[in-house]
Amino acid sequence: MGSSANVISVLLMALDVESYPPFRLRVFDRAYERIGYGKPAPNADEATVYEHALGFLDRFIDEARERGLELQHRLDAQSVVWQIAADVVEEPPPPPPPPLLESLAAELHLPVDFLSDIEQLLLDKKQVIFQGPPGTGKTYVARKLASCLAGSPDQVALVQLHPSYAYEDFVQGYRPIMTGGQSGFARVDGPLLRAARLARAQPNEKHFLVIDEINRGNIAKVFGELYFLLEYRDESIRLQYQDEQDEPFSLPENLYVIGTMNTADRSIALVDLALRRRFYFVDFHPDEEPVKSVLRGWLRKNAPEMEWVADVVECANERLRDDRHAAIGPSYFMKDGLGDEVVRRVWRHSVLPYIEERFFGDGDRLDEFDLDKSAHRRRLAPWRIPAVLTEMAAMMPSGMMARVSGDARDRPGGIHAERAA
Repeated sequence: MGSSANVISVLLMALDVESYPPFRLRVFDRAYERIGYGKPAPNADEATVYEHALGFLDRFIDEARERGLELQHRLDAQSVVWQIAADVVEEPPPPPPPPLLESLAAELHLPVDFLSDIEQLLLDKKQVIFQGPPGTGKTYVARKLASCLAGSPDQVALVQLHPSYAYEDFVQGYRPIMTGGQSGFARVDGPLLRAARLARAQPNEKHFLVIDEINRGNIAKVFGELYFLLEYRDESIRLQYQDEQDEPFSLPENLYVIGTMNTADRSIALVDLALRRRFYFVDFHPDEEPVKSVLRGWLRKNAPEMEWVADVVECANERLRDDRHAAIGPSYFMKDGLGDEVVRRVWRHSVLPYIEERFFGDGDRLDEFDLDKSAHRRRLAPWRIPAVLTEMAAMMPSGMMARVSGDARDRPGGIHAERAA
């Protein structure tokens, strides 16, 4: 109907534009709403709608005159009405925030494709294990990714296995209690059953159980019937401590499991083949992408003057290539307030003892991992390099520092070559 009235107004403009100005139904509707003027009846025909608009303009002219504003004719009034309507035009909505997975990828300095692949693995088998040396962010990524996919950290449960952890701790068992001054035992659910109960209560929500250090406990003893349930999600089984009247237990379809596994510690066993068949495995190795680039990406964003640390770590990992499970992870240096002294302290008290344990009985190799030598073969301490470059730049004419840095980079014995040596 509005389009027909528009056409009519255009035809009438040829007779007298000042008496019959252009008409746009949407513009006048906005003006009616802004001023509080009634709209024509919903079933009104085109002529009635247009006459209603002309009557509105006449009323507008009278009201304006009473307030000291002289409008000569309807065309003047129409111009003001259009301005009023334009003032209330809604602003375009702000651009939507980036998808949650993309935001998380930027926060973790990991490719979104890497996280998306893990999401697909979870949707397919519902359980994955992150495996790699310590310091590679396995637990941190597991918890962050689980919270992102679940939509809330309240839907993520965390448990860490250790040698004394048992089935009664993880699944269900009897615990001593005091009732009315008398000691006794009560059957208590472990984190697995508690997570399953929450997931079953919210069938349309995703819930996660993160099992940290999954290979540090006796997995077959801890998991019990979970070996069966992980593979047959659509079946149920009676648990070890369930009574006859209890309903058999099954894993909810919306409960996902993420485990983390340390591959460097020689004192703990790797998982058996039966469990491997029930999980997808995702590698977190510092000498392979995408973990290899995490430290450099973090440094560029948070401490760009310390990017040489990434060169030193990559150089050290290259020397550890015979035992890739001994590689140095990025988490050691991803600290707020990272500076030269912090790097020196972390290297001396965290990295070197770790490497020393790997090379037990071969102490001569530790000389290869001296921080001074790894960062720079000159007698200039590595933590002084950024400061000295700044001092040089201040003394040189504009542009000369860039040329000097370029020349040093191009020479076979230049600063970057020596740092990587």
